[in-house]
Amino acid sequence: MSRWQELAAHLARVNGVESGTRVGIFATSPAVLDATAAFVDEVYRRGGLPQVLMTEERYDRSALEHADEAMLSTPGPLELAAMEWADVHVSFRGMEPPSDGIDGARLSLQREAKGVVSTARWQGTRWTLVRIPTAGWAELIGVDPEQLEQEFFAGTLADWPAHLRHLERLCERLDGASEVRIVDVDTDLRLNCAGRTWVPFAGEANLPDGEVATAPREDGVEGFITFPGRFWFGGAPIRDLRLEFLRGEVVRATAAEGGDFVDRVLTAPGARRVGELGIGTNPNMRTLTGDLLLDEKILGTVHMALGRSYPQCGGTNESAIHWDIVKDLRPSGRLEVDGEALIERDVFSPLLAGE
Repeated sequence: MSRWQELAAHLARVNGVESGTRVGIFATSPAVLDATAAFVDEVYRRGGLPQVLMTEERYDRSALEHADEAMLSTPGPLELAAMEWADVHVSFRGMEPPSDGIDGARLSLQREAKGVVSTARWQGTRWTLVRIPTAGWAELIGVDPEQLEQEFFAGTLADWPAHLRHLERLCERLDGASEVRIVDVDTDLRLNCAGRTWVPFAGEANLPDGEVATAPREDGVEGFITFPGRFWFGGAPIRDLRLEFLRGEVVRATAAEGGDFVDRVLTAPGARRVGELGIGTNPNMRTLTGDLLLDEKILGTVHMALGRSYPQCGGTNESAIHWDIVKDLRPSGRLEVDGEALIERDVFSPLLAGE
């Protein structure tokens, strides 16, 4: 069995694909077609009905160049219809290098529209997003493509039942916590998580996977945090982002690059509040890529999402935006839970490391 076939079998199993299951599939680039084809084969093999939409990112870039603002703000009708039709949704998303010169204001409109589709996905389907590295992305960040591919499969085809048992023990401890504190250079952020539920993610909703997450109290985030280096959101580059919070809301945001785009994203209703706080737990993921879906799983990182919160965690913040931002604590940072360090640079507590 090839690794793509193994991945396909895993996706079908965790999403309960069986005879009669309607499966909507999005593919965002030619680089993901081997994975898509293997999954289509597996769905048919199990008696399900797969339907594939080619949601190519280059078409999104064409819209950014030519469409008017009303069109950019309109959720894709076929994409919404696919979510309404499907019992299960799987997106195969290739890590394609972003275009230069993206208009941040126009991109933020497009991201809000895509957020409506995302909301329909998680409200109405069983789902998994698969983020697949490409040679082009490896070149962009100066990493050996084989290294990214090896980490992808190691972080995807893992022993998820064993990892889930570890994460459930971690969540049991965190459920009783009141405050999480993130400390680093130009960073001192406190997040009140009292009474909120921590949820494990172990190979079902996102691949690569491996994290625990909660929804901080909506008015309970205080302080400031810096995200050094360059990363991308929806194709827009952002560098050295700094956020300041007061009573749960972003009151100031600055960036060495992409500041206008950040400001525009924050105008979306609910986007100034933290909807998610997550801790990466996957020891097989080590390379910081600038891509949020991979980097947030790395053991030694912490991430927060501005915007929509997870209701299963007790969060109530609603937004079309759910923007994960990752902070790597391994060089110099610390993550504390009620004063106890879970991460101290590249040293992890036994509870977090699963020892």
